[in-house]
Amino acid sequence: MLTQKMMPGSEFTTVYPVLYPPYADRAAWAALPGAARWKAAGDAALQDADTLPRLPLSLWLRFTQNGDRTVWEHAYFARRRTLCALVMAEAVTGAGSYLPAIADLAWAICEESAWQLPAHNSYIRDTPQLPLPDVTRPIVDLFAAETGALIATVYGLLGAALDGYAPGFSVRLKGEVERRVLAPYRTAHFWWMGNGEEPMCNWTPWCTQNVLLAAAQCAPAETLPVYVKQAAYSIDCFLKDYGEDGCCSEGAQYYRHAALTMFNALDLLCRIAPGVFDGVWAEPKIRNMAEYIVNMHIAGPYYLNFADCSPLAGARGVREFLFGQRVASAPLMTLAARDWAAVLAADPDPDRLHHPDDSEGINLFYHIQAAMAEREVTDFAKTAAPAAPHDVWYPSVGILVSRRGAYALGGKAGSNADSHNHNDVGSVTLYRDGRPLLIDVGVETYSKKTFSPQRYKIWTMQSGWHNLPQFDPDGAKYDQQPGAAFAAADVTVTDALDGLAMDLAPAYGSVPGLGRYRRSVHLTDTSLTLRDETDYPGTVALTLMSVEKPVISGACVHLGTLAEVKTDGAAKILVESVPITDARLRQAWPDTLYRTRVYFCGTLSVEVW
Repeated sequence: MLTQKMMPGSEFTTVYPVLYPPYADRAAWAALPGAARWKAAGDAALQDADTLPRLPLSLWLRFTQNGDRTVWEHAYFARRRTLCALVMAEAVTGAGSYLPAIADLAWAICEESAWQLPAHNSYIRDTPQLPLPDVTRPIVDLFAAETGALIATVYGLLGAALDGYAPGFSVRLKGEVERRVLAPYRTAHFWWMGNGEEPMCNWTPWCTQNVLLAAAQCAPAETLPVYVKQAAYSIDCFLKDYGEDGCCSEGAQYYRHAALTMFNALDLLCRIAPGVFDGVWAEPKIRNMAEYIVNMHIAGPYYLNFADCSPLAGARGVREFLFGQRVASAPLMTLAARDWAAVLAADPDPDRLHHPDDSEGINLFYHIQAAMAEREVTDFAKTAAPAAPHDVWYPSVGILVSRRGAYALGGKAGSNADSHNHNDVGSVTLYRDGRPLLIDVGVETYSKKTFSPQRYKIWTMQSGWHNLPQFDPDGAKYDQQPGAAFAAADVTVTDALDGLAMDLAPAYGSVPGLGRYRRSVHLTDTSLTLRDETDYPGTVALTLMSVEKPVISGACVHLGTLAEVKTDGAAKILVESVPITDARLRQAWPDTLYRTRVYFCGTLSVEVW
């Protein structure tokens, strides 16, 4: 799509883009509607700057020794988040009072032995991490690229002012970006840069966006075409793994790291190489990718979630609004503007957007985008009416979104080869009046185990903890298996997009006696009907995960006061409490969830109303 626009022999002109007003343009910065808020956040950061957590070797080794990512990453991200707040305060005030703290923190980041995370310290994809970083051979991972973009933007915005405080400091900033990010990008190949048909993921646009940000502010002018050509190829490698329907297999929570970072990467390409890539915004696939997040939205903070996603995928904001503008999507602009306005009205620290990731708030360019577009976005929100939600079938991933009356249904077909996959083929999630009813738990705090051969030993990844069957549940406990071969078969979707049917047996692999397991789901204004039929000769236990406490009454289960589950064909029904202690899960759920297990043989009908 993009590389075709740069056919061999074609010439194009590159320029340094204007990304924001210069620091010296005091009128532009002082006039920003959020100036007082940015200053207040900077003042708070100034109080914290002297007590920021250190990054000693012992913290790095926590990952090597026991798989703990959290302690290192919390300290690492805190440094960068604080630096962003300080820089924004200096930009809007022009007072110079934040420069010493900015210089200290930027210096500390420049002094770090490595910018990649311990969890990403490897040179070959999907290989074990090395115990220590090699300072002579920098790795450009997600957060080395993020840090390069951050330091490059500090340089671009405040380089001259920092030189006034510490003469020559801007040379250090620019040099570290060149050494750690730009030179490796030009001279080495990292897997996320793309390699033919090799599958990519959110790393590709996310890293590419940030390398382009660094190049647009720090790269020698004569090298800009190198970045343009490689970035265009990388984005094409990313796009090849999306269907024309634009569905993100990684889920709603990864939209901001996938399609949304692709937006900024494309926008930067259009700015650096004027006129070359402008036609990309008219591509239906790009618009479909943009609007995916609108279709997955339920109500308020809730989104349909699969794989490693939380149901709280974060509020939409300025970047989504700008993406919506580029592809002429009123629904996306409306969702983003209304969310952003609501966040600004309710939260004195809107940069985090109620998002659960500890890494949120570390991209200085995002802050600048938000500051510059705030007035336009909030003005739009005043007149934008909520877009009426609609049903959608995403054949590329096998996701059905259906809405009827008070209910919203998410159905998952597809395979167990998605990026950030859980073994969840055939699972359903259900909301009533915007409240979670049948849920997907999501994923616990990332650790070394999360992205390792032991991934599917984690309970949240297993099909037995999704709204799915388990065979011989009190004996062998046959669950689904990971991989492309373990997929739904004979998938059908109703013309009205109110129902989905499939055979789940292939997702379980070799289960003695299992030939077929036909699941059909149908949604109406008043209920969800789920019917499971199988030739399996033994006992099956259907799991139903809920946040509402189940109370069994004969063949019925009351889910709090929100709904009733009526079963036909159940031999017995058991309920177990599931304590939730993990910090990441607790951001979305209370301290207890519930697993209802409906045991049956042959055929089971479940009606939720």
